[in-house]
Amino acid sequence: MNAQVRNHLRKDNVKKLLEMYRKLPPQDQKTLVDLAAFLVARCVNEKTAQISQPEKIQRSPDESVVKAIQRLSATYFMLDKSTVLNEASSLMAQHVMQGRPASQVIDELEELFKTHYQKLCEDAK
Repeated sequence: MNAQVRNHLRKDNVKKLLEMYRKLPPQDQKTLVDLAAFLVARCVNEKTAQISQPEKIQRSPDESVVKAIQRLSATYFMLDKSTVLNEASSLMAQHVMQGRPASQVIDELEELFKTHYQKLCEDAK
């Protein structure tokens, strides 16, 4: 179903809902609004509940960049790996090709994974 059709169906549904709302007595209008609020809250809670909390895996003092990526992938197992690892590979290349210190790259990797997790949580709201 394309976006134009979905948009048209939404407008039709909104119009029907508004027509029904206007035909109801005030107490029933309030009940309809309460029901809609309940459904929205349930939907938001279901989306948020589906996102797991990150695993707490400690960073070892002598951790390599590769081990850090493995640890962070396990920590943030709920993320889409293809997106995060694409960005992580760029940081890995900076370490290998440009000689950036592992500790700096790992700090940025941790921030990268954390940012993607926060975005996932925000998108679920």
